[in-house]
Amino acid sequence: MTNKMTNTAIIGLQWGDEGKGKIVDFLADKFDAVVRFQGGHNAGHTIKVGDKTYKLSLLPSGIIRGKFSVIGSGVVVDPIALFAEIEKIENAGLKISPENLNIAENCCLILSVHRELDQLLESKKGEQKIGTTGRGIGPAYEDRAGRRAIRICDLFDEKVFRQQAQNLLFYHNLLRQSLGADLVTVDQIIAEIAPVRERLISFAKASFEIAQKLSSCKNVMFEGAQGALLDVTYGTFPFVTSSNTMAGQIALGSCMGVADLHQTIGILKAYTTRVGSGPFPTELECEIGQFLRIEGNEVGTVTGRDRRCGWFDAVLVRQAIQLSSVKEIALTKLDVLDKLETIKICVGYKINGKVYNYLPQANYLWDNIEPIYEEMEGWQQTTVGAKALSDLPQKALEYIKRIEDLCGVKSVIISTGPKREETIILKDLV
Repeated sequence: MTNKMTNTAIIGLQWGDEGKGKIVDFLADKFDAVVRFQGGHNAGHTIKVGDKTYKLSLLPSGIIRGKFSVIGSGVVVDPIALFAEIEKIENAGLKISPENLNIAENCCLILSVHRELDQLLESKKGEQKIGTTGRGIGPAYEDRAGRRAIRICDLFDEKVFRQQAQNLLFYHNLLRQSLGADLVTVDQIIAEIAPVRERLISFAKASFEIAQKLSSCKNVMFEGAQGALLDVTYGTFPFVTSSNTMAGQIALGSCMGVADLHQTIGILKAYTTRVGSGPFPTELECEIGQFLRIEGNEVGTVTGRDRRCGWFDAVLVRQAIQLSSVKEIALTKLDVLDKLETIKICVGYKINGKVYNYLPQANYLWDNIEPIYEEMEGWQQTTVGAKALSDLPQKALEYIKRIEDLCGVKSVIISTGPKREETIILKDLV
């Protein structure tokens, strides 16, 4: 193993949509490789380069900068969606090949049966809908845990592929029958994969081989999808994603070991947003919430759904920071708050008369949460495009400092707009 500088994880500390795409893209030039370690194509990153905008769902963001990119073993892969995304990127002038993109051969596949099951089950839940994207990610992870998933490496041999498809359909057809859906045959599964099978195999590499390649890189970036509050173990269960989004997942999902992660940068939005159902203690169902939505262009990259918006919640963020061992943050979308006269930060909860400094896992308590707020004066000056702390109004600096103090972290990046150059760097990260 060669000497390394600093391998860095970039993870979201809220409910996703924190601006990870911009930060990963901004830092990518300093790294030799970028690894996606969990999730599927249910999350999206929007990256602006000059006059071009790239919308990524499954591809690591480093691919835009020509970096060696890896879809790690913790990711579930929809091969049809993957090659549709690759086609869009290539139509924009970038070349993607097995030389600059490797996919771990033990990644589990998302198939049409997963998408259909996802949508069928969600439609039956009435008021208890989780708000999934309907793209089959949850059922694919269930099959992985149930040891019936089809992995990319199963496609190498026709007999193995057919046997694994039989195992998968034994389970899925029982469910489909109970839900009134048509049964699926093994031949249908094989026909579904046939158009992309050989090309998918060409990108597949053994996890050990990928680890060897990455170990020869000077610096590796690990890129997370969604956010820490959507973690299937520690998030706002059951309104969560189907994978672990915390930094601990990196050692399992990246093809590398736990000792290969040297630092974690948490991405925080200067306020809070959420897509889909689930608790949101600081949600603003008023003019200010609508202002944040419009000013921040809060529309999901993948779903196109309006994001729910609210004040910054230090209670939830502290939990995510502690569980992911985060010491440094990148604060995004500060400029969205520029016009507000007063800004609030949630510093605690009151539930049935008792004060909490954390979100209880017992979800029957969530309906009774009363946020405890601190109020701060807004700066009512533009911060768009600021490139140094000295360019920021004093009240904006005070707001940043209060977030740091409440969450026990230091800001190393402050984003002041969607463009790459609209960024304040406070520390050399690599």
